This record gives sequence, structure tokens and C-alpha cells, in this order.
Amino acid sequence: MIRKKYSLIFALTMVFLLVVTGCSSPNTASSGNEQADDAEIVTINFMHLWPAGSSRQQNMIVNEIIEEYQDANPHVRIVQEVLENEQYKNKLQIISASNELPDVGMTWPAGFMEPYVKGNRFTPLDDILHGGVKELFVAGTTEAYAVDGKTYAFPLELNIVPLYYNKAIFAEYNLEVPTDFEAFKHVVQTLVDNKVAPIALGNKDRWTGSLWYMYLADRLGGPEVLTNAINRTGTFEDESLVKAAEEVQNLVDMNAFVRGYNGLSNDEGKSEFLNEQAAMYLMGSWELPNFTTNDEIPQEFRDNVGYFKFPTVDGGKGDIDSWVGGPGVGLFVAENSPVKEEAKQFVKFFVERWGDQAVARAGVTPATTVDTSVLELPQLYIDVLNDLGKASNITLFADVQMRAAVAETHLNMIQSLFGKQVSPEDYAKKHEEALAAEGN
Repeated sequence: MIRKKYSLIFALTMVFLLVVTGCSSPNTASSGNEQADDAEIVTINFMHLWPAGSSRQQNMIVNEIIEEYQDANPHVRIVQEVLENEQYKNKLQIISASNELPDVGMTWPAGFMEPYVKGNRFTPLDDILHGGVKELFVAGTTEAYAVDGKTYAFPLELNIVPLYYNKAIFAEYNLEVPTDFEAFKHVVQTLVDNKVAPIALGNKDRWTGSLWYMYLADRLGGPEVLTNAINRTGTFEDESLVKAAEEVQNLVDMNAFVRGYNGLSNDEGKSEFLNEQAAMYLMGSWELPNFTTNDEIPQEFRDNVGYFKFPTVDGGKGDIDSWVGGPGVGLFVAENSPVKEEAKQFVKFFVERWGDQAVARAGVTPATTVDTSVLELPQLYIDVLNDLGKASNITLFADVQMRAAVAETHLNMIQSLFGKQVSPEDYAKKHEEALAAEGN
């Protein structure tokens, strides 16, 4: 009986399989199964520069956006690689040379991005941009990521560079916020006389020192003098640009910066400010989370952080509402990504989710528009937003404006300038030589 029972089941099963096979082509069933298997998991490699330690809030938001995207798209897995700023830049250059970029990564605009675009490493995102994404951005921000009329990245940040200060230290020595450079130097001298480091600086990373040079160039020569020198409608040997280099070295001679600044990374330099060993710190508004919402930093210190605009220079052409800054990092998709379309959809999703969360939880000024009236924001952040709205000019970071080889010369010369290894005149001459070599 048992054998007859199983024989009957086997016979019925074979009849069923023959019927099913007869109702469908043999290729269709096989192809469908293969497609299902292929669609089961899509891996998107995402490389970014917001580590959990130094960029805690941003890192948390990134992870939550990724989790939300994966929940909505169960067949997608996002694999992250997270590096510090300088490590990120170095690795991006190395892996680009072997055409092994991640599917999605971060880039800076303008001159930084151009070699990657010209080398066919980034793919255009215009199909996504004009599919309803462009309206999300602050007017004019996506243009910084365009080359020859095509957009190659979507911006996440819009930054300006305030001069942060410790209000408790200023109060202890009866110091007032300076609005002109002579008053600023009085603040520096008073702090030096009282054995307090005036300015936190980690110039091993070099772009940090460039911020000081850029502001002095702006205040002495006006908002266009540096940009004109880079785009070759002007020259680095302009009197105001040479004078800016000279003023940097005057600050060095005053012992304005923390000890060993040229050998310290930005994070090491910043720690001097966070630990209240230095009174001032010139850095982008991306640092606002550390001074407002980062609960790993003592509330007492956060309450003591204020900022002021870089002082004007008597007789200079710049005004106090002119800022160094501009769009920050943006997201690109690699041209040779095997999952290019999925990567584009993830980038679209990311920028759609980023703005409101970046403002409310990280104190980051996003490149997408947000309604701040419905958000509870720290006062320091509100003040920066208000000043951003009143800006007369924003000069894009010098090394970002430049092509890679010229940017490297600029950054090396910045470190030499701060180390007093080059004269202001030779500093200007080296820039001119580098620009000429690039055919600029």
C-alpha cells in the first residue's frame, strides 16, 4: 500500500510538471529565476568622510538614511567606507588612477572635481537633477558641480568660515570682539602677554592655513583679487596678495598660533580650542555641531563659544560681510559603477532626506532649502544663517578653485609661508609659476 501510494503521488507530480512546462517556454522560466537571483542583492559601495568620532551627528544621519533606504529597497545593501578628510582625499586620488572609485562617493566642486570629470571618472547626474531634484537646492549651488554644462555631483553643504572664540577667555582678560585688524592684533598680543595661546591651528593639513591667507587677501584686495589671480585675469604678484602673505608672517612673529601648529593635524589643532587651551579658531560652519548639539562636548564649553566676522583691514578694499566659504562636499556616482542606476537612485534619496535632518540634528547648513521657521535651532546656528543671508560675497576655498597640481603648490606654499621658509614675494612667484605650467 505504501509503495502504491508513493507511485500515485509521483505520477500525479509528473503530470503536473508536464502541464506547467507545456504552458510556458523553457527559456522564460530559466530567465525569470536568474533575474530574481540577480535582483536579490545589489551592493552599493559608499565612501564618505564623516567618521563617528569627529563628525558624530553627520555620521548618525548617514546611517539612518542608509537604513531607511535599505528598508524601502530590501534588495539593496549599502557598504560604507569612512575616512578622515585628508585620508579621504588621498585615497580618492589613488583609486581614481586605477579606475576603482566607489559606486557613490564625495567630492568638492570646481577645480577639485574637474580632473575626475575630464578623466571620465564621474557620471553626469542631469537625468536625476531635472527629474524633480533641482528644485530642492538653494539657487546657484549645483552650478559649482557642473563642467561643460553637465552636473556631476549633488551638493550637501553650504559653508562659511567664522572666527570662533571662547567668551570666557575673552571676559577674563577684558577683551572685546574686534572688528578691525589692528584691534584683532591687540587681542592676540594681550593673550600672548598672559601666556594664553591666541589661535588654534593645525596646519599640517595646510588648507587650514589657507583660510587665514584668503581672508587677509580679501580684506586687503577685495572680494575678487584672489579669484582673479587663480583664473588668470589677475596675478598672485598683486600688491594686496603679497601683503596678505606678509601679514600671515606678522601673526607668526607675534606667536599668534598654538605651539607646533605646522606639525599638527586639523583635529589636533581643534582640540586645543575644545580643551580651552586656545582662545580662537578659524574654521567652517561645519563645526557648528561641536559647538551646539554634540553632547560629547561639555555643555559649559558649548555655552562659551561665540563667533565674529573676520576683521577688516584699515585702507583695505574688503568689507566685513565678505566670507570665505561656498558649497562643501557633494555626492558623485562613478562612471564605471556596475550598479550605476541604483547608485543614482540612492543619491537622489539621500539629498531628499538630508536637508531637514542636517539642520535640526547636526547644525549643518545644507545646500537644499529648508524652512527654518518650523525647526528649533541653537542660537549660534541661527546667527550664522542670518549672516549667510547678509553676505556681500562668498569666495570659494582657494585649493578647491584650483586644478590639482596648482592646488598642491598652493598648499605646500601655505605651509612654507607659515613656517617662514619662503618670503611673501617668493610665495607669490611660486604660484605664478605653477599656474603658468598648467597653462592657466
